[in-house]
This record gives sequence, C-alpha cells and structure tokens, in this order.
Amino acid sequence: MKLSRPVSWFLLAFGIWSWVIWITFAKNLWKDGSGLAFDDAGDPTAYFWVHLALAVTSFLLGNAIGLIGLRGVRAARRER
Repeated sequence: MKLSRPVSWFLLAFGIWSWVIWITFAKNLWKDGSGLAFDDAGDPTAYFWVHLALAVTSFLLGNAIGLIGLRGVRAARRER
C-alpha cells in the first residue's frame, strides 16, 4: 500500500501529538490532587488504573501510527 505525502505527514503528526498529549495526561494523573486517582492511604484507585491503561494503550497506538507515517514520509522522499 502506498500512502500519499499529506497522509504520511498527518500520521506522523498524529504520532507526535500522542507523545505530547498522553505523556502529559499520565504526568497529571500521577500528580492528581483531587483524590480520584489515589485514596487517602496513597494507594491507586480503580480510576487510576483504568485511565493509566487508556493512556498507555493510546500512547502505543499513537507510536504505531506515527511509525507508519514516518515510513510513508521516508518512502515519499526516496521517490523524488
């Protein structure tokens, strides 16, 4: 399958966006002061584990999508 240059750049940008968003989200989740992520004893709650799983999954999918975009950008450059 051959990706167009704009699609490749979009996928690469999405991968970079995932790094920014989901790492920031995970940091904010870890520093949660509202009491949702950690109980009074400092132990992680179900909220923490569910949102951490969402963040990790989204981060990994973003990496895969970004890698596809990067490969498409490189292939488009080689064709020039």
